[in-house]
Amino acid sequence: MALNNNHSESGGVIINNSESVLMSYENVELVFSDTERLPEAFRKSKKGSVYLTPYRVIFLTKGKDPLQSFMMPFYLMKACEVKQPVLGANYIKGMISAEPGGGWEGSATFKLIFIAGGAIEFGQYMLQVAAQASRGQPVTVNYGCPYMANGAYAYPPPPPANGMYSATPPPPGYAYPGPPPPGYNTTYYVQNSAE
Repeated sequence: MALNNNHSESGGVIINNSESVLMSYENVELVFSDTERLPEAFRKSKKGSVYLTPYRVIFLTKGKDPLQSFMMPFYLMKACEVKQPVLGANYIKGMISAEPGGGWEGSATFKLIFIAGGAIEFGQYMLQVAAQASRGQPVTVNYGCPYMANGAYAYPPPPPANGMYSATPPPPGYAYPGPPPPGYNTTYYVQNSAE
């Protein structure tokens, strides 16, 4: 776990080139238990956004706070579970250990409270991604563009200058015709029926 290593000056999240944001939620509160042995930055609850990548969870606080970002790699997280209290918002609870050179030492129990909802979806996907990462399997991406090992994404290349994306012709029997062949005049005139 690293403290204040994953945020930009403008308040955005910073991830590696080999990563992508799989899921994110705003209106999330981060709370630590047993704060008397933790640094001052951990003592109060923090409100902000949480991001899930193929290797870690990143929390970014809103506003100015000693804790601007908090990164939790899956291999340092233990005993994570989704809790659904009768009264109150659903949350994810677990233990995180400090990473060498991460800005703090020891371990802490954390809660990610999803004030506006999403704890179940985030928690289930986080546990699935963490299990795949621990087995060395590529992440099955359900959100965003597909992950590719070389760092590229599955978007088509940009069109030539002043050009357009070309489309393959539709299969036979398709309800809509394909684009007209090049050079074909596509100007249509509508005659006014009132004349």
